[in-house]
Amino acid sequence: MPTRTARTAWNGTLEEGSGQVELTSSKVGTYDVSFPKRAADDAGGTTSPEELIAAAHSACYAMQFSALIAQAGGTPQGLEVSADVSLGPDSANGGFKLTGITLTVRGEVEGLDEAGFRKAAEDAKAGCPVSKALTGVDITLDAALVS
Repeated sequence: MPTRTARTAWNGTLEEGSGQVELTSSKVGTYDVSFPKRAADDAGGTTSPEELIAAAHSACYAMQFSALIAQAGGTPQGLEVSADVSLGPDSANGGFKLTGITLTVRGEVEGLDEAGFRKAAEDAKAGCPVSKALTGVDITLDAALVS
């Protein structure tokens, strides 16, 4: 399996500096990052590690879930997956930590009932490689089958 690469060039201090994250392997873009924007409610056109983790998690989960739906005998017609990744203070160790991730999925699936859909959804949460990498973070799932 391949290895993927991203790189960040950073200038200045945490509070006053800024950087650019480059998605090196795919060459799809370079994105601005800064700590003040990371900690603000409005990202103001910059990304953050949390947003990049959310993107990775939602994509990985969608892939894993579609595979498990097929294994269970269903056919995914469409899956909408979002991941909300929260950053907060780390009272035990100082600094910050990821305080939680909420995966939300709405799926249009043929050939599975609600129980089969929920089982595949939970199994995908447990089996997605990004979920496995983030085992130290509380991950919740809101999954619903839509018709």
